[in-house]
Amino acid sequence: MTVTRHLTISGRVQGVGFRHHMCRVANELGITGWVRNRRDGSVEAMVAGAPDAVEKIIAWARRGPGHAVVTAVEINEGNGSYEYFEPLPTE
Repeated sequence: MTVTRHLTISGRVQGVGFRHHMCRVANELGITGWVRNRRDGSVEAMVAGAPDAVEKIIAWARRGPGHAVVTAVEINEGNGSYEYFEPLPTE
C-alpha cells in the first residue's frame, strides 16, 4: 500500500540545505515525490511510499537538518505517482 502526503514546512527552512537533506532521507526510506522552495519562504513537498516510511519522513520534516528551525508542518492528502524523489525549482 502506498500513501501520498502533501507537506508545507514553515520556519527557517530555506538556505539551510533542507531540500538536499530531504532528498537523501527520502532515498534512504524509499520515498518518491518531490521537494521545492516556495517564494513565501516555506518548503513544499509531495511524499509517497509505504505508510511507515511516509510517517518517518514527516517526523524528519518536523525537525529538518541541523540549521533549520521548523515552526510548522501542514500535512494534507497528496496525489500523483512518482518514480523517484527529486528537487524541483522554486515556485
